Amino acid sequence: MIMKGSQRGGAVDLALHLTNEADNDHITLHKIDGFVASDLLGALREADAIASCTKCPQFLFSLSINPPQHEYASIDDLEKAADRAGKLLGLSDQPHAMVVHEKEGRRHAHVVWSRIEPSELKSINLPYFKNKLKGLSKELFLEHGWELPRGHRENGWKNPLNFTLAEWQQAKRLDMDPREIKQIFRQAWERSDGLKAYAYALSEHGYFLCQGDRRGFVAIDLHGEVYSVARWSGVKTKDVKLKLGDPSSLPSVSSMKQELQGRLTEQLKDHYRSSHERQKRELVPLIAKRGHLIHGHRRERVALGQKQEQRRCAENRQRNERLRSGLLGVWDHLTGKAADIKSQNERDAYRCFRRDRKQREMLFIAQMKERKALQVEMRGVRDRHKGERRSLKKRIVALLAHREMTPSTQMRRRGFATRDLLSHKTINHSPKLER
Repeated sequence: MIMKGSQRGGAVDLALHLTNEADNDHITLHKIDGFVASDLLGALREADAIASCTKCPQFLFSLSINPPQHEYASIDDLEKAADRAGKLLGLSDQPHAMVVHEKEGRRHAHVVWSRIEPSELKSINLPYFKNKLKGLSKELFLEHGWELPRGHRENGWKNPLNFTLAEWQQAKRLDMDPREIKQIFRQAWERSDGLKAYAYALSEHGYFLCQGDRRGFVAIDLHGEVYSVARWSGVKTKDVKLKLGDPSSLPSVSSMKQELQGRLTEQLKDHYRSSHERQKRELVPLIAKRGHLIHGHRRERVALGQKQEQRRCAENRQRNERLRSGLLGVWDHLTGKAADIKSQNERDAYRCFRRDRKQREMLFIAQMKERKALQVEMRGVRDRHKGERRSLKKRIVALLAHREMTPSTQMRRRGFATRDLLSHKTINHSPKLER
C-alpha cells in the first residue's frame, strides 16, 4: 500500500475535504478513538482546541493509505495498516479518526491523529516519518504478494512521475492526466541539451517556454495555464539554471499570453471549444449511469444497515435474557455462573460483529465489480478523448509554427527552391529525363 503522510493544521478544512462527497462515491467514518465527539468535524475541532494551549501550528498528522489499483484490500487490511503506521510513528495511543473513501471501483483510507499529548500538552516529534512510511509501504506490498511499484524497485524511492496536490488540481482543470503532463516535461528535459532544444521539445506538445515572475523558467500552454519547469520536469531549480542559463532572453508570461491569443484565430478557438463540448456530451450518459449506480448502491447499504441493526438489537435482548435477576441472579453471581454467561455473551457479540462486517464486505465486493465495469467503459471513452485532444493540440501547434515561417521557408517545406521563387520561374513538378 502506498502511504503518504503530512503534518498539518487546518482542522476544519481537513474535515471538509475528507467528507467531500463530490469527488467520492461513498464516504464511511470507520472509526473515531480518543475523542468525545462522534463526528469527524467535531473530533478535529477538539484537537484544534487542545492545540490552542500550545505553540504547535501543525497539530495533526494526516495519512493516506492507497492499495494498488488492480488489487483488493479488505477493511481489516486497511485498519491493520493504519495501526502499524501509528505504532511505527509513536502515535498509537493518540486520539485519531479513520475515514474510508470509495471511488471508481476501489477504495482507500485516510487516518488523522492528534500530535498533542493531552497530559503534558506537548507535541509528539515525528523524525524521518517519510522514510519510515516508505519502509512500511514496501513491507505491506511484499506481505500481500503485490507487484512492487517502480518507485520501490528503481532509483530508491524516487519516481519522476509523482505529483503534488497542486499539480493534480492544475491538470484536472484542463481535463488532463497529470502523469501525462509530467512525462512530457520529463522527456523534453532528458532529450534536450540547452535552452533552444528544450523550448522546441516543449513547443511540439503545445507548451511554450517563457520567463516567470517569481520563478526563473515557466511554460505556458494554449489555455494560458502556467507550469513551473523545475517542478513539472522533476528537477531542482539550480539544475534548471545550470542547463538553460539566463531566462532574460525569453518573453514574459503576459506577453506570451497576448501572443498566443493573437495567433489563435476565432475559428481555431471555436473548433477547440466545439470539440470540448462534444466530448462532454458523450460523457453525459455515462455520468448519469454512474450517478444512478451510486444511488442504488447507497440504498442497498442503508437497507443492509437497518436489517443488521434490527438483528443486533434482537440478539442483544436474547443475550441479556441469559442473565437471571433477583435471588437467582445473586446466586449466579456468587457461584460464578454470571461471569461465565457474560464471557459467552462477549464472544457471541464479537462473532456477530465479525459476521455483520463480513456481510458488508461481501456487499462492497459485489458493488465494486459493477462500479469497475462502468469505470472501464468510462476510461475507454476518456482515453479516446485524450487522444483526440492530443491530436488537435498537435494540429494547432503545427499551424501556429507554420504561420511563424517566412514565405520562403514555407515554400521550401513544400519542395520549392528559393531561387526559383525569386526568379518567378514556372516549376513543373512532373519528373523529366535530362537530354
